[in-house]
Amino acid sequence: MATVPAPKRGEIWLIDFDPAVGAEIRKLRPVLVISVDAIGRLPLRMIVPITDWKSQYEHYPWFVELSASPSNGLVKPSGADSFQTKSISLTRFVRVLGTVTAAELGKRGGKRGRPERGGFS
Repeated sequence: MATVPAPKRGEIWLIDFDPAVGAEIRKLRPVLVISVDAIGRLPLRMIVPITDWKSQYEHYPWFVELSASPSNGLVKPSGADSFQTKSISLTRFVRVLGTVTAAELGKRGGKRGRPERGGFS
């Protein structure tokens, strides 16, 4: 198996979630890396899974909307589901898709006008 470069905070990667157990995410999926690059001795990274954006997610404080752009590698409006934040092995990382901006990394979830909660900072 070819080795990939070490994933860095703020990058969006394609991850192989199989094998999965129970209601865990399955198949190849994009994720946002939220680990702090300088911390951690184990070959693991903290990630937030990304899924297709649906309008009802606007009301969920744990979902952060991510617009598709050439810089982040997403091809459709998406949402980062921080309810499913997890630590995963570096062996699951397939390829980097792009990066988010510092502003997007600090973005909070939830409906506009409500107190901000969630986010990745």
